[in-house]
Amino acid sequence: MDLGLAGKTAVVTGASRGIGLAVVRGLAAGGAHVVAGARKGSAGLDDLAQAGQVHTVVGDLADPSGPALLIEAAGERIDILVNNVGGAPARTGGFLSITDDDWHATIELNLMAAVRTTRAALPKMIAAGTGAIVSTCSVNAYLPDPAVMDYSAAKAALASFSKALSKEVGPRGIRVNTVSPGPVATDLWLGQGGVAATVGAATGADPQDVQRQAASQMVTGRFTRPEEVADLVLFLASERAGNVTGADFAIDGGLVQTL
Repeated sequence: MDLGLAGKTAVVTGASRGIGLAVVRGLAAGGAHVVAGARKGSAGLDDLAQAGQVHTVVGDLADPSGPALLIEAAGERIDILVNNVGGAPARTGGFLSITDDDWHATIELNLMAAVRTTRAALPKMIAAGTGAIVSTCSVNAYLPDPAVMDYSAAKAALASFSKALSKEVGPRGIRVNTVSPGPVATDLWLGQGGVAATVGAATGADPQDVQRQAASQMVTGRFTRPEEVADLVLFLASERAGNVTGADFAIDGGLVQTL
């Protein structure tokens, strides 16, 4: 299916690995010019940059000045914004172990980075009379988990922000949607210092067993692949989804079983 991405300018945050890198690859393969924001580069981004369709901007999007610098690097027109940067530190010590600094850091990265990047990009979309904003949310927005309490709260706020914004900018030709993955086979869950390793260290369990237990909670019995999330993001960013806005799409292997 041709998504009509050729010639579009897209900005992707959290682009160096995992879901973000998969989104960048998909956009570039579709012919879009991609400005990839990342706290540090990666071999995957370097390979895409050498092909000429991806420009990497290194910076910390949790810093209040970072998002505006990223958007400035994209030039005068932005057709697609993918707010993907985020992190979910496992809080194995429970609520009382989560400090004010922890709360602030999680909210800055998972909510305010998207708010600020959107604020910087939106005037360009308004001027063009068109645009698509897709933010990576999480099933934890409506499936709060004490093991990621601050992350769950931040993602719930991101979902609410996105829904409210969609109502404001929809009449101006700009669509705003979210995708909500469950566990994804990325470093956030499976890497060194990821959720499986952190929970395993706290409980004495083998990280592989933690991973298998998490996978068993999904109807499909497996983690979602980053490329599967990217495919959904690309569809929502394209004109194929031209009348879809203010919506959230779960991609969780059936983890959430309520209506």
